Amino acid sequence: MVNLKYSNTLLVSLILSSIIPFLIWGPFFPDLIVSISTLFFLFYTFKNRIFYYFFNKPLIIFFIFCIYCITISTFVAEDPMFSFESSLFYFRIGVFSCFIWYLIDKDKNILKYFYYILVLSFSALVIDGYVQSITGKNLVGLSTNQIRISSFFGDELIMGSYLSRLFPLLFALFIIKQKQKYEIYYIGLLFILADLLIYISGERSAFFYLNLSTLFIIILIKQYQKFRLITFVIATIFIVFLSMSSTSLSDRMFKDPVQDMGLNKGSKEIVIFSSAHDSLIRTAFNMFKEKPLIGNGPKMFRIKCKDEKIQTGIKPCDSHPHNFYVQLLAETGIVGFSFLFISFLYVLYTAIRHFKSIIFKQKRYLTDYQVCLLAALLITVWPFSPNGNFFNNWLMIVYSLPVGFYLQSIYSKKDG
Repeated sequence: MVNLKYSNTLLVSLILSSIIPFLIWGPFFPDLIVSISTLFFLFYTFKNRIFYYFFNKPLIIFFIFCIYCITISTFVAEDPMFSFESSLFYFRIGVFSCFIWYLIDKDKNILKYFYYILVLSFSALVIDGYVQSITGKNLVGLSTNQIRISSFFGDELIMGSYLSRLFPLLFALFIIKQKQKYEIYYIGLLFILADLLIYISGERSAFFYLNLSTLFIIILIKQYQKFRLITFVIATIFIVFLSMSSTSLSDRMFKDPVQDMGLNKGSKEIVIFSSAHDSLIRTAFNMFKEKPLIGNGPKMFRIKCKDEKIQTGIKPCDSHPHNFYVQLLAETGIVGFSFLFISFLYVLYTAIRHFKSIIFKQKRYLTDYQVCLLAALLITVWPFSPNGNFFNNWLMIVYSLPVGFYLQSIYSKKDG
């Protein structure tokens, strides 16, 4: 298998792309695929001396960050072993992205495998999600959680997150694929239904990420700009009508966040996102002030937040402060925070450069495919919204998927 002949490449590519539906069923199998892929690719690269995939600025910066996290876990964290377990193998996320890059170089068919599996996964979630929203139970008998629907995710209310975070990757692969007219119509319908379902899921962050990535893509692409604009507008019209007919859902998505921030109460104190989020963020900032340069160690927020000296607000303690940047400030300090902030600046710089090239040079710095992948990176590094645990395996696997495609399109001589 070390020679990766075509038959072996086909098998590996199919196994790798199966991570898309496995992400719906939980973290175990995706994490297993990533771990095995990492071990195999490391063995393969050292045996065949193909280190090219690791010697680029993004990956070098990421590996430095991993080494830094391991170091502070060992020497700074109050519970070194607990912190160490989250940082020791974090590097595998970067290696996994490199493996995707390598496989695309080896066999462009992997782009089709990922595309079809994404379409099937989105279709299954859309069908099942609407069945659950109408009947109260999905196709396998899982019930709704009040107004929240989760489809096959069960008690994990992350269906909207899954759809919104993988949407830019699906759109990117759709753009480069040769398509029949019926397929374009089907994908258009799928986009409309997925947009609406993300709203129905009641996941505010997911709905925001969908809108952010969609507007980013519409502004910066060329070929399917009208296609996405039309599907987005149609979905928005349905959302407006749904909001008028379902006050509980519209209150959750729009009214409650505004009231919670104190914007229509004349509050003098700024509330960040919500009262609960504000409490966690302020507690994390107090934690950051104790060790501002190097932080307290990965995963240490859940331990340090129990200290009454740093607790603030109505909900001062949880497993993480629900914002990547605040979490990294508290757990890895300014040094760790800077790695993520540099990534954000890179996305902004690249997007602005592309936009300026369109306006002033009538040329496109990026392909439409790359713009969609950059949109996936944007919602990963966006600082001004709540999100999950930065060291969560499931979340990081979702984030790492478009990275491999983007790196391949940027650094390989011929993109897919």
